[in-house]
Amino acid sequence: MASPTDSRQNPPRAPQTADSAAATPEKPSDSYVQSFARGLSVIRAFNAQHPAQTLTEIAQASGLTRAGARRILLTLVGLGYVQADGRLFRLTPKILDLGFAYLTSMPFWNLAEPIMETLSQQVHESCSISVLDGTEIVYVLRVPARKIMTINLSIGSRLPAYCSSMGRVLLAGLAEPELDSVLRATDLRARTSRTVTDVDALKAIVADIRKRGWALNDQELEEGLVSLAAPIRNRAGHTIAAINISGQANRTSAQEMLERFLPPLLEASEKISGLVGLRT
Repeated sequence: MASPTDSRQNPPRAPQTADSAAATPEKPSDSYVQSFARGLSVIRAFNAQHPAQTLTEIAQASGLTRAGARRILLTLVGLGYVQADGRLFRLTPKILDLGFAYLTSMPFWNLAEPIMETLSQQVHESCSISVLDGTEIVYVLRVPARKIMTINLSIGSRLPAYCSSMGRVLLAGLAEPELDSVLRATDLRARTSRTVTDVDALKAIVADIRKRGWALNDQELEEGLVSLAAPIRNRAGHTIAAINISGQANRTSAQEMLERFLPPLLEASEKISGLVGLRT
């Protein structure tokens, strides 16, 4: 899917009720560990806009009491994931271990990157891989060619699935009940004048993508951004990720991207899927 960026990389800090930040919509009463969920809410309180914060700020951002936030912060300090500098707290590089554990557990982590680099050099555009997480896609691999958006995307960046090429490829890999559930939970708003927000129209688009095996996005996610995406499948044929090429409309039109870039993109997705199939 396309690779624009938006406030989802640095989500706005909205006030939350006391412990709602740590809550999830569904949690088994006998197995849900609330203290662990609260710890994650404290970690998520940090972002690019708020890298260093006071106890009060963290408590407010995470929806916890000062006492609760303090206990969690001191625990994270003891474990090495947070450091205290006077009244300010900030994450340490050790926090990267948590995300890297996921990346290294993926069957295509070290298989896809060389293929992506070759593809990016061939088309002279950025190439990315993402996975679906709820209503959003999360970037897990990226080979940038040059800056084409208002903000650079990086591993861990999130974008809405409904209006991005990779997102639509990933939605096409869902069963109909799952697709309906994701679309119901999505904030379907027009990000540009071209964004499709009607549920029935989106389902028709996803159905077409499911049949043809690729998605083209022409400035629906961000003005001036065009992208082309294809699925990465495991041995069973299930879509586990999506790979895309993204570029600028004033340099490469959507039609030109389709004609020139679709064959090498499909070739790359098939190569990665084949390698994944050998591992899974």
